[in-house]
Amino acid sequence: MSAESTGTIALPSGEEIAALGQGTWYLGEDPARREQEIAALRLGVDLGMNVVDTAEMYGDGAAEELVGEAIRGRREEVFLVSKVLPGHADRKGTVAACERSLRRLRTERLDLYLLHWRGRWPLEETLAGFTDLMEAGKIRYWGVSNLDVADMVELTALPGGDAAAVDQVLYNLSRRGIEWDLLPWCREAGVAVMAYSPIEQARLVKVEALGAVARALGATPAQVALAWVLGQGVSAIPRSGSSDHVRENRGAVDLHLPPEALDALDEAFPPPHGPTPLEML
Repeated sequence: MSAESTGTIALPSGEEIAALGQGTWYLGEDPARREQEIAALRLGVDLGMNVVDTAEMYGDGAAEELVGEAIRGRREEVFLVSKVLPGHADRKGTVAACERSLRRLRTERLDLYLLHWRGRWPLEETLAGFTDLMEAGKIRYWGVSNLDVADMVELTALPGGDAAAVDQVLYNLSRRGIEWDLLPWCREAGVAVMAYSPIEQARLVKVEALGAVARALGATPAQVALAWVLGQGVSAIPRSGSSDHVRENRGAVDLHLPPEALDALDEAFPPPHGPTPLEML
């Protein structure tokens, strides 16, 4: 089956990737759900949601193993993302962690490798590890996760630091703090922004104001929440372990939010009125 289009965002290199992808946090941890989760990931790729995001932290490698099985025979269709834990993120540790991830994922390279959040190791150490991995052909791009403006300024001032492709952060209707400074900074610097937990781990779908907008549009609350994130020029990686939810998420790509819907969402979920510390889940 040929993959559908979900719209794209551009990386600094000019390469475009699917704006709507798939997250895997908490997947692979329940053996009883394994086949269902693999089927959902494969369906997502069929539907064009072929950015698949995982991390060594998720299930202590179990999510990477699940992804490896799900994309077996389809590796070239997938833009594969994983992350190194901060405790592993010195130069040698970054390389070693990536090699472990590659084994679990059953692949020879990652398309994007991220520092999961900032820890005790200097950014220079992690960047050196990323450089080694790129030179070895084990990763194509590198980036970061959960780094705020001051961190990004520090990172991009390092030799080679301006090659950061992505900052993956918590962003959704109820977590809009990045709109004040981080999102404009990334746009100016050409760093793509990727939103994790774009539906606030399903908590947003219970908010009545969001439900009212969804009903008016003949959509679901999850679709409205995802369409809103995509409308900010930000990619989204919602997690879903069921095929029904994958299909629902895919519907967000075709959903147009008219001005009155955007106004209602701004009223229910106000934008920031000043600097806000970067939030994490």
